[in-house]
Amino acid sequence: MNILGYRFEPRLWSIIVTIAAILIFMNLGLWQLSRADEKQSKHEQLEQFAKQPPVLLPASMVKLRDYEYRDVEVQGEFVNEKTIYLDNKTYQGRAGYHVITPLRISNSSSHVAINRGWIATGYDRSILPPIMEIKDEVQIIGTVVSPDIKTFELSDKQIENQVWSSFSFEKYQQFVGLKMQPLLILQKSKDDDGLIREWHKPDSGASKNIGYAVQWFSLAATTIIIFIVLNVKRRNKEEQQA
Repeated sequence: MNILGYRFEPRLWSIIVTIAAILIFMNLGLWQLSRADEKQSKHEQLEQFAKQPPVLLPASMVKLRDYEYRDVEVQGEFVNEKTIYLDNKTYQGRAGYHVITPLRISNSSSHVAINRGWIATGYDRSILPPIMEIKDEVQIIGTVVSPDIKTFELSDKQIENQVWSSFSFEKYQQFVGLKMQPLLILQKSKDDDGLIREWHKPDSGASKNIGYAVQWFSLAATTIIIFIVLNVKRRNKEEQQA
């Protein structure tokens, strides 16, 4: 192909490689957009859940997917001796713990893990901050989340088996030795126990996927430009005179 003193004569292998690369980049970009749509739809569903009144958590065993991100209400008694401290949690720039205690559900043999809130570490990390034990029956309102929490593991050392660097439901169930519901409740109801309950509300995360999609589409466009630049050559004088 000759245009205005230039010729465009790509080789077959370069055409095949370029088309393959463009298809891969475009498909990856479209996949990221679909992930963004999924996350946005899920986030909108969570926003709807937040507007609904709490539902009663039954005494029978439930499934996480039926209650995740929903506000629930549960009544029972704390098993205070099974309280653990989830490490590496900050609040307004201060280091601290999340306090997690199992709650025995009223009229049931099952229990549920309650994240009761945040407390600051002391000057001596070998001494755990005291938590007020609540021995009477309580009514807890909170949001259901996944019982598996990953955090930065700074050390494998535990203090009296109470300080955990991450929360694993399987590990926790073995530790407490109780029949546990497969979920974790972030307590929202108020108790005069000195714990802070200002839970971070995550965004949808869709913007990150959209950013990745733009990068993949940009690579596809760049591939086309490089293909054209490398295969367009100026005709020499003999070719122009012919």
